[in-house]
Amino acid sequence: MAGKGSSRRPEQVAESIRATVAEALLRGDVRDPRVGLVTLSMVAVTRDLAHATIHVVPHGTMAEKEAAVVGLQSAAGYLRRMVAQTLTTRIVPELHFELDRGFEYAQQINTLLNEIKREDGAA
Repeated sequence: MAGKGSSRRPEQVAESIRATVAEALLRGDVRDPRVGLVTLSMVAVTRDLAHATIHVVPHGTMAEKEAAVVGLQSAAGYLRRMVAQTLTTRIVPELHFELDRGFEYAQQINTLLNEIKREDGAA
């Protein structure tokens, strides 16, 4: 009897989704004007392969970033059909797009650390 240990399948599906969506964005298959230059930072797939959350880092102002996420979400059905052509699974995950704020947080931390360094240097 097979155990219920950790499976690499969600990771493999996530990598396939990342490659397919990135290629579609690179080719310009998503024609929504809200979707400009976007970096895919991470794809997380649930164990049952029903949902995939794609973390994206759009470039531009905060309003442009949020608009890009809305544009990607509106293109999710189209991108899911593209993913279905590359996956060998019976289930094709629903695609959900989220704004990845990790880079922004890293910049804020870096700014704070630089301010502390300046204060220490001035003292």
